[in-house]
Amino acid sequence: MSESEILDTHLQELRRGTIVLACLRLLEKPGYGYGLLEELDGHGFPTDANTLYPLLRRLEKQGHLTSEWNTDEARPRKFYRTNAAGTRLAAALTAEFRSIATAIDSLPLEN
Repeated sequence: MSESEILDTHLQELRRGTIVLACLRLLEKPGYGYGLLEELDGHGFPTDANTLYPLLRRLEKQGHLTSEWNTDEARPRKFYRTNAAGTRLAAALTAEFRSIATAIDSLPLEN
């Protein structure tokens, strides 16, 4: 495995944990799957649909998102929104993420 492939694998693992937080924060405004994929990508969180849709269903099942179908357009879309429990979780995860970033910044980095 090349150094580039190893780095890509580790970056993927690092980002995987941040997708939950990114979704909870972006879904403070209602959004649907494909639109959320584009928003995530635009904010530097490239995500595969096969990762996102199960994540949305899991967060909804855990009680952090609410959803409703919009059938006003030709193609029905399921819109998700972060609820009060999701907002609390996002705040806790954001605080922890910042704490981890501060701890990492305090570590020595040799060139």
